[in-house]
Amino acid sequence: MADLSTNFLGIKSPNPYWLASAPPTDKKYNVLRAFEAGWGGVVWKTLGSQVKNVSSRYSAVDFNGTKMMGFNNIELISDRPLDINLREIAECVRLFPDRAMVVSLMADNSREKWHELIAQVEDTGAHGLELNFGCPHGMTERGMGAAVGQDPEIAKMVVEWVMEKATIPVITKLTPNVHSVVPTGHASVEGGTNALSLINTIQSVTGVDLDTFVPNPYVAGKSVYGGYCGPAVKPVALKMLTTIAQDPVTSQVPISGIGGVSTWKDAAEFMLLGATSVQVCTAVMKHGFRIIEDMCDGLNNWMDEKGFKTIYDFIGKSVPTITHWEDLDINYHIVANINQDKCIHCGLCYIACEDTSHQAINLTYGKPFNTYSIKEEECVGCNLCKLVCPVDDCITMVEQRKGDEYLNWKEFQRRGLPLNDH
Repeated sequence: MADLSTNFLGIKSPNPYWLASAPPTDKKYNVLRAFEAGWGGVVWKTLGSQVKNVSSRYSAVDFNGTKMMGFNNIELISDRPLDINLREIAECVRLFPDRAMVVSLMADNSREKWHELIAQVEDTGAHGLELNFGCPHGMTERGMGAAVGQDPEIAKMVVEWVMEKATIPVITKLTPNVHSVVPTGHASVEGGTNALSLINTIQSVTGVDLDTFVPNPYVAGKSVYGGYCGPAVKPVALKMLTTIAQDPVTSQVPISGIGGVSTWKDAAEFMLLGATSVQVCTAVMKHGFRIIEDMCDGLNNWMDEKGFKTIYDFIGKSVPTITHWEDLDINYHIVANINQDKCIHCGLCYIACEDTSHQAINLTYGKPFNTYSIKEEECVGCNLCKLVCPVDDCITMVEQRKGDEYLNWKEFQRRGLPLNDH
């Protein structure tokens, strides 16, 4: 079987799956149960000055029968006394020394407070620190969380403070509530951080209750922007992860990937785009700790199938395939093909193409059912029909190149070649 073990800055774990800093890592009871279930590591819920949370705290977006497709929270950092957290962290490290124990921190904005908190956490035997530069609610007005992550200069300053004191690896967690994560990533690396993690949650409003007229989550007739996570944010997370993995500065440090990881396939995608470990939260809050079994088995089987011995054989393998639009091959062309033996004659492909795309599907009325075929001369290979088709492999895309040579948009313009004649 493939070897799933990871070595993240010397922080070793039996698999790349860590629980993200969140309610599942709030206390010893949770963490010990997670380790017993097989999780490779945890990032302990953010420690700092003790806060008071509100009720309620969560809301969700359901879609097409799927509960919690997107998840929103307005919960703050740990509201448990610091001394209790520190004692429980030490106990978890003692009981499971082979699991990664990273502690999330959000100190008050002074060098002294950061140094004091770091010393207290290091005394627990924790293996690493994660700097929370991302909390989008309830901390920004205190100059903390996303208020740090949204300002590269402040982020660099805080990282420098931390690196003055820390003797264990430091991971800086980036906020997605910016136009690009790269500037803060740059600043954090320049400040000395050992690694980066992303993404934190995205500011959101998940919806409005049409009876009370108050957005969720509801707190005594009011609400607030919350942090959005879960499967819905995965595409955003993968994009931001890739920008960090491609950048010549930020790519020099390891990355822990976060954002909608729910299955082993999600994890594989994050690692193919540059992550060495992946952090999970929403999926565990929905399904419980035991999902780790399927996540490990699935990744193991896929790696065996592909011939990967360790996760390092494929980390970052997909990063070079993300390029600029103007460098794509214009001569590459595909057209749709409908397998009539698999077609259930629902007409979804025809409706989508006829109403919203390129009118490239023929409709032939018949009894007992209509049939559909592709007008190859009109098909632009957009994939829409394949995407809406409810039958796997009923519609496939067949390559029909426009020319043998590679030709991109820049060269197309340089040659003065003709545009489409409509």
